[in-house]
Amino acid sequence: YIPEGKRVFPHLTVYDNLILGYQRKDKNELKRRLEIVYDIFPWIQERLKQFAGTLSGGQMQMLTIARGIMSNPRLMLIDEPSFGVAPLILKRIYEILQKLNELHKTTILLVEQNVRQALKICNRGYVLENGRIILEDEASALIANDYIKKSYLGI
Repeated sequence: YIPEGKRVFPHLTVYDNLILGYQRKDKNELKRRLEIVYDIFPWIQERLKQFAGTLSGGQMQMLTIARGIMSNPRLMLIDEPSFGVAPLILKRIYEILQKLNELHKTTILLVEQNVRQALKICNRGYVLENGRIILEDEASALIANDYIKKSYLGI
């Protein structure tokens, strides 16, 4: 689970935040998980000793995702990754989510109000209103849906 709002442990280092996401005792697997994180987020390796609370908002959001990757999940629930994140960082986050899905076969359940951006990277979408699913379809069909265009995309 990747919570909304850049939830890092600010008084712990970047490395300590990552380790909190790893739940096994296998040191070889730990090294492998860290290498995956460093491949996806190269900047993290340079900041392992930095306190997480001193990172930028976008870096905190990426660290939160990286911490989730450490557990080698088959399913990641990601809540509002766009919350308080600059557009360039958000673009990078969405690229990372696609990479996780495609290369690492991680299923991602993305909860997002940025409908246009979310539907660009998703295979399937569900539209909730007042806690109920009112539409579900392939992402490409939802982008073309007149109701979605009018209500969520401002077209």
